Amino acid sequence: MRFELTASMMCANYGNLEQEVKELEEGGIDSFHIDIMDGRYVPNFAMSLNDMRYISSTAKKPLDVHLMIEHPNNHIKLFLNYLRKGDTVYIHPEAEYHPSATLQSIIDAGMIPGIAVNPGTSVEMIMEMLRIVKKVLVMSVNPGNAGQMYLPYVGKKITKLLSLKEDMDFEIYWDGACSADKILEFAPKGVAGFVLGTTLLFDRDKPYQEILQNIRELCF
Repeated sequence: MRFELTASMMCANYGNLEQEVKELEEGGIDSFHIDIMDGRYVPNFAMSLNDMRYISSTAKKPLDVHLMIEHPNNHIKLFLNYLRKGDTVYIHPEAEYHPSATLQSIIDAGMIPGIAVNPGTSVEMIMEMLRIVKKVLVMSVNPGNAGQMYLPYVGKKITKLLSLKEDMDFEIYWDGACSADKILEFAPKGVAGFVLGTTLLFDRDKPYQEILQNIRELCF
């Protein structure tokens, strides 16, 4: 069974970021998840535009840029200038007056459009956008900090999205508190990818290649 694994780079070792990127790619990571936080939409600051630009220039694998910022349309061209065609950009629909306009800018730039769905956001609230986007990033924790506890009612939301994805042509990705049991449960159901942070990937005292290989063997 094929599913994507993306590294949450806010959890990486910034003392040697170039080596982190290299070892993750050699270990078989599929993409790099970049969390941009403005301290307003979420109560925290994380990665910056320069962090994203550096990883984009260093990595061979695609980037998944998660914009946790207010009114992303005000700054979307600034981010798109440093990305490559085929990279993914997620926005939070609640953060924008007209999210469809922001998504269109992402599409026009040759990127993959996505929305990130908070635990408190219902499927009904995003129904119209599901026909525009190619990826839906389901937050299993409230956004803004790594290492939070999983909110169990998110599983029912994923089940509902899985019933819609074929008709509306989008894929579902998991972000937050991603443990082995969650991959084992939801990958066979059709979740396309998982963002890996401190729960499974980072600070493990094992090579990334060994960790990623063990995760992929879960569903075989």
